[in-house]
Amino acid sequence: MSRRRLAKAGPPIAAFLLFILLWQIGVMVSGVEKWMLPSPLDIMKEAADNGSALLAHTLATLKLTIIGFGVGAAVGLLLAFLLHPIPWLKDAIYPLVIVSQNIPTIALLPLLMIWFGFGMMPKIVVITLVCFFPVCVAALDGLAQTDRTMLNYMRMAGATRAQLFWKLELPHALPSLFSGLKIAATYSVMSAIISEWLGTDKGIGYYMVLQKAAFRTDRMFVAIAVVVLLSLAMFGAVRALERMLIHWRRDDKE
Repeated sequence: MSRRRLAKAGPPIAAFLLFILLWQIGVMVSGVEKWMLPSPLDIMKEAADNGSALLAHTLATLKLTIIGFGVGAAVGLLLAFLLHPIPWLKDAIYPLVIVSQNIPTIALLPLLMIWFGFGMMPKIVVITLVCFFPVCVAALDGLAQTDRTMLNYMRMAGATRAQLFWKLELPHALPSLFSGLKIAATYSVMSAIISEWLGTDKGIGYYMVLQKAAFRTDRMFVAIAVVVLLSLAMFGAVRALERMLIHWRRDDKE
């Protein structure tokens, strides 16, 4: 990591540590009950004591998240690649894509469980519905912003439709596409948690439901911390892939 990256990471890390310190001091000074607001030390102690069970739930959620994100990203890409070269089809389907995001997830899950049972399928469908949208929209926007001069030049040079797509349009759309993938990556974790609330026997969402019923505030904070870390991990994985594939956008100056 370069000095510039360290310099950029320093302030947010310092702010986070200061927040944790003030939180700890505030709980100790105020004498607030642990069940109402545990201190950071209480939360870390609970995470350590309950580590094995927490790890099993985390791995279950991570597995569901990765599968759902992969399916959602694939659906979004395929839909964008299908709609981009056919304007009339895009005009017909694009409004339906937008409408799909107005369906409340919490209302859709019971229907999916009736249709697909209580296995992984309804959960994957929910994550797919959440993740495909930013990927599809970002890919369509990126493809639509292809350099028109280069496009006309390649057409005059006799390039086929496939050559135009693979050699010009898709590479030009990659930065926009990865923006959508990073958004979808963070959404995938939260949608996995929501899907676990209603029908499963493992996962961080299920863990949160149990601790809520038991009024274990400390364990709820542990679960929240796991969700945040999973979201950051998914975002970081997509960003690492972006830096590998888009060489001209590597942050060499950081």
